[in-house]
Amino acid sequence: MKYIDVAVGVILRDNQTYVCLRASNKHQGGKWEFPGGKVEEGEAPDSALSRELQEEVAIVTTHCEPLTLIEHDYGDKCVRLHVYTVSGFSGEPTGAEGQPGKWLDLNNLKYDDFPAANREIIDSLLAQRASAGR
Repeated sequence: MKYIDVAVGVILRDNQTYVCLRASNKHQGGKWEFPGGKVEEGEAPDSALSRELQEEVAIVTTHCEPLTLIEHDYGDKCVRLHVYTVSGFSGEPTGAEGQPGKWLDLNNLKYDDFPAANREIIDSLLAQRASAGR
């Protein structure tokens, strides 16, 4: 089975995360997602994350930590998500490629609003926040 490696950034500020809306003509279109993109051949996932966040949401990552690794089979494609929390960045996130984006309170993350593979990200994020006593 061939996986598509994707670097994903959970951009955090206060008790919120920045999310983008997938274009309706893309796979899992019309759903919110944590920004990121494909890892290029020979590229480290954290380097891909920095590059993608600069391209997609116009921020420069200054601090990120691995959150989880998810392998998900959508039936028509398999993805391997290298997920990082991004707690340090310069700039203000914006839809640099024309996609809508917004800050969303962590308590308002709903499974049905995100692609299926993102459910584990939400679970990991909420578990991490709970163990940190927030």
